[in-house]
Amino acid sequence: MEMERKYFVDRLRWMAILLLFPFHAAQIYSGGEYYGFYIWSHTNMALYAFSTAVYPWYMTLLFVLAGMSCKYALSKRTIKQFIQERTKKLFIPFLFGLLVLVPIMTYTANVYFHWYAGTYWQYYPTFFTTFTDLTGYDGGFTPAHLWFLFYLFIISLIVLPIILLQKKYSANFQFENISYICILFMFIPEWLCLYIINIGGKSLGQFMFLFLIGYFILSNENVLKKIKQYRWISTIIFILMGVLYVYLYCFTSVRHLWMDGLYVAIGWMGIVTMLGIGQSLWNMHRWYDDYWNKASFPIYIIHMSVLVVIGYFILKFPVGVIGQFSLIVMISFILTILIYEIIKRIPVLRFFLGISKQKI
Repeated sequence: MEMERKYFVDRLRWMAILLLFPFHAAQIYSGGEYYGFYIWSHTNMALYAFSTAVYPWYMTLLFVLAGMSCKYALSKRTIKQFIQERTKKLFIPFLFGLLVLVPIMTYTANVYFHWYAGTYWQYYPTFFTTFTDLTGYDGGFTPAHLWFLFYLFIISLIVLPIILLQKKYSANFQFENISYICILFMFIPEWLCLYIINIGGKSLGQFMFLFLIGYFILSNENVLKKIKQYRWISTIIFILMGVLYVYLYCFTSVRHLWMDGLYVAIGWMGIVTMLGIGQSLWNMHRWYDDYWNKASFPIYIIHMSVLVVIGYFILKFPVGVIGQFSLIVMISFILTILIYEIIKRIPVLRFFLGISKQKI
């Protein structure tokens, strides 16, 4: 039976992706030289605090939303159709971005930090042969932000047997009676999963857990009603924990193991809060949702290369941190949208960026 579409899930997804423009622009002023970002000015504590506050929950939210959307997709697609769709929407764009877009960012990092004097085409082959910490901040190989597409593709394939087994042997098993307190403490198993296949700080175990939670639990109507009912309690907990985490991480540089638990807990509370508020404010369809639903994934793929190049030049403008940050966000956003508008009119590029003609 086909499920009713939850519009707040779509809205949260594209809003989270658009948030990446200010988030990644803030990273230019966060962390430290060589390990903060592909380009780096200096550490501005306000922008450092902002990026630190966003980091624990925005990608985890996307994996939960992907799990919830998977349940919707499988209610109207066969397994074969689902795999074909995931390949076209995730894996092909991942390969295209890795070959075409990511080297632009690492080349920029090499020029910015190491004064690389060679041409882009002289650098290009070394991108695939220089392996360091996989961040690419030093000019080495990296999947960059496209790790999300690769992880989501792998997770989508791995969880299919689990979903099929559940449908075959325990189709009537539901999580609708789970209490709000139990929902809050689900960050504990997520914390344990954090250390499973953790590559460069990106845990396949953690994100697979969140995907499955999205599919099996957070897509349940009764569970969603409880999350909506207690959304303001979730919001208060989320804000208080977030303030504590930002203070400890940014202003006292605490890096103890238990900070991992706080990091995961904040991410989980962010998810619960966004789902609660999302149901209350954004569970409706508007004319602009169709545009952003279709544009969000291509924008995600394109935006980082544009932002890094724009940032490289804007950092030379003597307009202060706020002026630079604002220009980077606005120009990279506008330019990314323009590039997307061009690409979606070219069939071969539509294919490589996973842009479909139908609604997502």
